[in-house]
Amino acid sequence: MKPLPFFKMSGSGNDFIIIDNRHNIIDETVLADLITGACRRKLSVGADGLILVENSETVDFKWRFFNSDGSVAEMCGNGARCAARYAFLNQIAGSELAFETQAGIVQALVGEERVKIKMTDPFDLKIDLTLNLEQGALQVSSVNTGVPHVVVSVDDIDLAPVDSMGREIRYHAQFAPAGTNVNFTCPQADGIIAIRTYERGVEGETLACGTGSVAAAIVGARTSDLDSPVNLLTRSGERLTIYFEEKAGNYVNVHLEGDARVIYQGELWEEAWK
Repeated sequence: MKPLPFFKMSGSGNDFIIIDNRHNIIDETVLADLITGACRRKLSVGADGLILVENSETVDFKWRFFNSDGSVAEMCGNGARCAARYAFLNQIAGSELAFETQAGIVQALVGEERVKIKMTDPFDLKIDLTLNLEQGALQVSSVNTGVPHVVVSVDDIDLAPVDSMGREIRYHAQFAPAGTNVNFTCPQADGIIAIRTYERGVEGETLACGTGSVAAAIVGARTSDLDSPVNLLTRSGERLTIYFEEKAGNYVNVHLEGDARVIYQGELWEEAWK
């Protein structure tokens, strides 16, 4: 293939490679290698995920979203904000736009650097699930915010066992076969919730997770009577803001707001991913 034009973008520390594939410039036979190769840190661009912007027959565009291991994710909140701003900057769409994901249509409002997106309605909210782990029984909550998430409350966010317990819960039989993302949360003195996330598909901690932050806000609304908006402090130090309404015990009209920064743009050579 010829060198591929791309943007490197970051949503609160969650970083992505974004490619305009509306004219089918990607050779599908090498796509899997391209994703895993380009997302390698130090050996290539490095990213938590890769986004292809493609044509839609119904809204401004559609995306295909891939985790760094090549697996497909139905939704990614931080990636969605970056994709929306990318589309605006490249005149694919206006500042108010909509695009297709596997989780449904996402609507977005693009500002200068911050983007607000309307999420699909959360579902399958479960409070006080008991998981049997190596250390013993643990009470958790879970909800699907476009992708599945578990939320674990901890006393000290810095000591949260993100890698060890996160991996164990991610692969727990309770969530087989697809697995789950795992979030550790801790209220702070200023009313903000600190959050750390083990992301499925990245298979490790990321500096932020949009759908995970939505999950934490929804669980907090149910278990701790948190009112909208809820602010979350991600591991990158950036804040994400979650808006929602409660209707008949369900959470609707959910929005995620946060930064979507362009880091650089360039051309991806074939040797960068081979």
